[in-house]
Amino acid sequence: MAGVLDIRQFRPLTEAALISLAVAVCYYAAGRLGLLGRLVVEGVVATPIWPPTGVAVAALLLFGARVWPGIALGSFLVIASLTTPGPTTVVTVVSNTVAPLCAFLLLRRVGFRLDMARLRDGVSLVFLGGFGAMLISATAGVGLQVVTGSLDRSEFWAVWLAWWAGDTMGVLLVAPLLLVLAGPARRFRLRRWKEAAFLGLTTLVLVPLAVLSPMGLLFLVFPLLVWAALRFQLAGSVLCALFASVFATFVATSDRGAFFRLSDVEIMVKLQTFNGSAALTALLLASVITEQRATRRSVRRACEELAEVLEHLAAGEPSPGSPAGPPTEPTESRAAPPGGKQGPHS
Repeated sequence: MAGVLDIRQFRPLTEAALISLAVAVCYYAAGRLGLLGRLVVEGVVATPIWPPTGVAVAALLLFGARVWPGIALGSFLVIASLTTPGPTTVVTVVSNTVAPLCAFLLLRRVGFRLDMARLRDGVSLVFLGGFGAMLISATAGVGLQVVTGSLDRSEFWAVWLAWWAGDTMGVLLVAPLLLVLAGPARRFRLRRWKEAAFLGLTTLVLVPLAVLSPMGLLFLVFPLLVWAALRFQLAGSVLCALFASVFATFVATSDRGAFFRLSDVEIMVKLQTFNGSAALTALLLASVITEQRATRRSVRRACEELAEVLEHLAAGEPSPGSPAGPPTEPTESRAAPPGGKQGPHS
């Protein structure tokens, strides 16, 4: 009996360890993918989209704060794959772990829902999970380079902005997609699948045309985001925005198309402006559409219930949920005086 109790006690620890290990693997894989689209700003390597932050925030929202060791381990592995770990590695790992944890705590404090079916959920993820919490990792990472002398103070703000924007884009583009994939699957009719395929083909044609054109046609991507949000809500809009941002990042690193003959700082500013606008449009518009559809379904359901009640009342039947049988009127009984007679003042 004692052995069974010991196994039950260690089972949650084993489960948490396995989940943390899976998070570490996903974090490391996302980091290696993010490094493929890196840029150089003021002599420092920066990533316009840092997917590990999105992986970390999504893992915390799905599994809770118990997976933070996996985030720390994944961050350490990414740093170890780039350079020899040293004393400064501890500060970087801690900041990369604390920032998603703060995002998780802030989102839980405001009642964030994983389905992001309300506008407040999209706004919370943007301003608390993205813009707010990622200030920690950017400030700690760039400040550490200034303190150690590897970065000049005059270059702080340019590198800081690139770092902060990259971490934020990871939260805004990757975390919502992972939350959608982890949610319940929805059934699409054949007509919806045809429209989804047509939207995908249009995206595959229009996004490269807009990004590779030297005439600056990046605005052509936004009608696609609106279409995806209106018809497929968060899943469609975020997936479209992620593809557009990743493709634009790789084009920017090769100095082609809309980013041809621009300086490193100009490329980063233009790219992050496009990525941020695409992410905000996809998230907030999809949240608004989802919330409106949920409200419409609730109103329709209430109208159907009211019509059913009125139908029963018109037929003279008790409405559903009311006690069966006709209403009874209260009766008043009087006690008769002795002898069975009533006096005039009794």
